[in-house]
Amino acid sequence: MIRKLTLLLICFKGYIDLMSIWMPKLDGRRGAKYQQLVEALAEDIASGRLPPGARLPPYRELAYRLGMSAQTVSRAYAQATRRGLLRGETGRGTFVIDPSRQAASVAPASLARETSGPIDLSRNLPSPSRADGPLRDILREIGATADLRMFLDYQSGDGEGPTHAAAARRWLQECGLDTRAGEVIGTCGAQHGLFCALTGLLSPGDLMLSEALGYAPVRVIAERLALRALPVEIDAEGVCPESLERLCRDRPVRLLYLTATLQSPTTSTMSDERRRRIAEIARRHDMLILEDDVFGRLKDDRPLPIACFAPERTIYVTSLSKSVAPGLRIGFLHAPDALADAVRRAVVLSVWMTPPLMSEIAARLIESGMALRLLLDQRATAQRRQTLARQILGRFDLNADPQGLHAWLRLPDGWNAGSFRAAAEARGVLVSDARDFAAPGVVAPVAARLSLGHEASDARLETGLTRLADLLSQPPRSDALFL
Repeated sequence: MIRKLTLLLICFKGYIDLMSIWMPKLDGRRGAKYQQLVEALAEDIASGRLPPGARLPPYRELAYRLGMSAQTVSRAYAQATRRGLLRGETGRGTFVIDPSRQAASVAPASLARETSGPIDLSRNLPSPSRADGPLRDILREIGATADLRMFLDYQSGDGEGPTHAAAARRWLQECGLDTRAGEVIGTCGAQHGLFCALTGLLSPGDLMLSEALGYAPVRVIAERLALRALPVEIDAEGVCPESLERLCRDRPVRLLYLTATLQSPTTSTMSDERRRRIAEIARRHDMLILEDDVFGRLKDDRPLPIACFAPERTIYVTSLSKSVAPGLRIGFLHAPDALADAVRRAVVLSVWMTPPLMSEIAARLIESGMALRLLLDQRATAQRRQTLARQILGRFDLNADPQGLHAWLRLPDGWNAGSFRAAAEARGVLVSDARDFAAPGVVAPVAARLSLGHEASDARLETGLTRLADLLSQPPRSDALFL
């Protein structure tokens, strides 16, 4: 009798476990099925629905309940593990990781330049900088400074001493801007500059426009600031003046965000004439322009910034991260007098000041001319890798700029973005597809962005591009189209 009760209890516990199995909410999600599953998993972990230490169902069991293939769920678990969301324990199962314990170890490794494993063409970073020698010299010089305490003390509210401000102005002048004292603001990178511009100049409910395909974090910032956002159509040069005019005519628009040079993901660069037209529309409709020129210095024959055509209403943002060294988290923002104070207050609100030691390193690199030499190294590497990409993928529909960090690959008939991304990953190559950049409501083209700078060696890049070329030379598998 006791044995029968024990068996009943075991069966009842199994039934309860089965009924309480985690079931992701996938309705309304876009993308490959395994990606939908990963995003649902990330959201449930963030919301607490899946607490740290929670055990996930075996992937075959979850696949059965979701009506998916076991391979799809297994791929989702593997992707979530790489993202630092899960951990697998042999013989025990798969568990949710405690973010507080993993933050220190996962975050730095997530951008590591691996020499083995998947070839990463998804991260749009410049090549590893050869700044170790100059940095060593600069640190030695700083170490000989009489009073080092100033680098560990609070600075003025904007964090810009005379030397740092002069270096910032010099860099912006080399970008093509005519700068004046009070118009230049130091930031902790370009993304921080974009955040401060939107925080300082816009109010909840204001309407901003951004490219239909573009830098996704800006849309996330807009959402967090309770801004309304609409996409503006783009073509081979970037923002379409006709689409912009139509949107501005139908409603009051506070700000347009765009990347005019080496736009990501499309690689487009606006002509002088297009920039003039955008400036004229902005002036006619009393609209601000937030110009992201983080890639601008990579292109030596670039047109003048839009800020030169509409200086009274353009906030220009750039940094050293894409063009000199990615770990140098120093950016420069240029704003007209009427707008600069509001943006400067946003910098103070968010970080108080840019780190004095980092600002000092950046200033010395600029003033010594070493920043320019490192920039030229980045250009040379970009040109070499773009040549490699054209040699391997040139027979396909590949858009690229010889000096850019990325290429835009339109996929042959028969592929969709999700199937290509999954098939590439199965061959050990990570790419980003157009859906990663599409604004809400925008139908993404069937295309992928290939970032050429992240991999440390040309050899690994060549291997990755060759695998993609081999993949595109074959018709897609029918089962892959449903991933």
